[in-house]
Amino acid sequence: MGQGEASARGTTMEGDCLSCIKYLMFVFNFLIFLGGSFLLGVGVWVLVDPTGFREIVAANPLLFTGVYIILGMGGMLFLLGFLGCCGAIRENKCLLLFFFMLILLIFLAELAAAILAFIFREHLTREYFTKELKKHYQGYNNTDVFTSTWNAIMSTFDCCGVNSPEDFKDSLFRLINQNHMVPEACCQRSSQTGEVAYISQEQCLSGNMMFRNNKGCYSAVVDYFELYIYVAGALAIVVLTIELFAMVFAMCLFRGIQ
Repeated sequence: MGQGEASARGTTMEGDCLSCIKYLMFVFNFLIFLGGSFLLGVGVWVLVDPTGFREIVAANPLLFTGVYIILGMGGMLFLLGFLGCCGAIRENKCLLLFFFMLILLIFLAELAAAILAFIFREHLTREYFTKELKKHYQGYNNTDVFTSTWNAIMSTFDCCGVNSPEDFKDSLFRLINQNHMVPEACCQRSSQTGEVAYISQEQCLSGNMMFRNNKGCYSAVVDYFELYIYVAGALAIVVLTIELFAMVFAMCLFRGIQ
């Protein structure tokens, strides 16, 4: 009799634990689902917005790429949240297994990306970017992705070159545009009249320091994103931890379903 009661108590506790995991997983995945829906909504709104924001995004390669990254992340989170919610609430082993495999693939991809970032970290140095700028930047050829991206960076961050305007010495840009010391994107602009215009484009292109941006883009971008880099690093650790717990919860629920 005592053994029967102990067995029944153990079964009840196991059932309560399984039920707790089930509802925790549902709540967790519902939040992921909402987050994915929000990112999808933002991405789609930016692409179809009729007020002209779409043209601004399309004209800036950095923003254009960012919108599709947001859409991709939103779609992935939407699918993950949906699968996790359905698998947990319906106690469907097939959905739970698919959810586990998808989380595992994402986890391994993130791990591979971290390893690759560590291996190729030398490609993020000033020297690397300076060498690439001298070799490939053309100045006014906006059909070239490398050139248009650099033009967008220099215009957005009010900077010039990687380290300074001196980076354009002995470069492909100077070979193509021998009369210009720096590209147009380096020139200082004024928006006092409501329209963005160059203060003195001619003086700037001839090399006058008073009318060009003299700060290098490497420092400008790092300064701008310094806080975001630390936040992104902390979020990456949190996301990896959540993914590990999600895999454990999914497998526990999968094994507990009869």
